[in-house]
Amino acid sequence: MSAAPKARLAFLLGDPAGVGPEMGVKLLDRRSNREAADVLLIAPASALATGERHAGRRLDVLPLRAGEPLRFEAGRITHMVQAEPAAGAAPLGECSEAAGQSALQALAAATSLARDGAVQGIVFAPLNKHALRMAGMQEEDELRYMQGMLGVRSFTCEFNITDQLWTSRVTSHVPLKDVAALITEAAVADAVHIIDEALRRSGIARPRIAVSGLNPHAGDGGSIGREEIEVIAPAIDRLRRDGLDASGPWSPDTVFIAARRGDFDAVVSMYHDQGQIAMKLMGFERGVTLHGGLPVPVATSASGSAFDIAGKGVARIEGLQHAFDLCVRIATRA
Repeated sequence: MSAAPKARLAFLLGDPAGVGPEMGVKLLDRRSNREAADVLLIAPASALATGERHAGRRLDVLPLRAGEPLRFEAGRITHMVQAEPAAGAAPLGECSEAAGQSALQALAAATSLARDGAVQGIVFAPLNKHALRMAGMQEEDELRYMQGMLGVRSFTCEFNITDQLWTSRVTSHVPLKDVAALITEAAVADAVHIIDEALRRSGIARPRIAVSGLNPHAGDGGSIGREEIEVIAPAIDRLRRDGLDASGPWSPDTVFIAARRGDFDAVVSMYHDQGQIAMKLMGFERGVTLHGGLPVPVATSASGSAFDIAGKGVARIEGLQHAFDLCVRIATRA
C-alpha cells in the first residue's frame, strides 16, 4: 500500500521586525516537520537571513524565483523568494511600514496559492496587525483580509486552542463599546456552528460546547443585563433542537474553570478578551490560533511579534509547533 500524499503547506515568517523569522527557522530546522509535509516557505531573502542569524541555524532550502513552477525535494524546504519591501529594511524591534509590506506580500502570495489549490494549508509566525495596516491592509485583521481574497461570504472566526480546549467568539477585533449591539441570535449560532464543524473535522465526533454569557454572572437573572435571556439562551435552545451539544449561557467568570476540568471541548465567548485572557493564562506559550471558516486551515501561535525580545535568540516555538501539527492534521484529513 502506497503512503498517503503529504499535505502541501505554505509557511510565512510573520513580521520580520519581531521574533517570527527566528521562530520560523527553529521550526523548519526540525527534521520531523520537514518530513510531515511539503513546506513552501514564502519570504524575502532578508527575512530568512534574519531568522537564521537570530536562531543560529541555517536551513537547506530549494530556492524558487518568480514564475517558476512549484517543486519539492525530500527533506528540504522550498523557498519562494519574495521581493524585498519597497519601503526598505525593517528596523528590528519596531512597528514599521517596511515590516508590514514584507508580511503582507507573503500573506497575499500564500492566500493566492490556497485559492488556486496549490497549497492545502497556511502556517505563519506571529504578525503585527498595526504594521499590516501601515502597509495598506484595510481589514480589521488578517483573517478578514484572507476572507476577502478567498471570496468567503459566510461567517469566519478565530479559534484559540490550548491543549485540548478550543474557543470561538461571537465578536472579535472591535471596540468593546460596540460588542453588545453585535450579540444577536444569528451571530451566536454562527459562532457555535463553526467551532462544532471544525472540531468534527479535527476528529471529535460530538463536541461539547459551552456558551458564555455576556454580562457578569451571565446577567444574574436579568438584573445585570438581559442579553442572556433575550438573545443567547434562545440561540442555544435552537442549536440544541438542531442536534448540537451546546449549553449555557454560563457565567463568564467560571465557565473556563469547568472547561479546564474537561467538562467541555470548546467555549464560545462573546468578545475577544473574555476568552483570550483565560486561554492565555492556561497556556500562553502552547496556544494556537486557527482561522475558522476558510477553505483551508490557517494557523499560527497565540503569541505575538514580541518586539522586546527580537534578535535575542530566546523565542520559544511550542505554540507554533502545535499550530503546524494541527494544520498538517486538518489538511491531511481534508
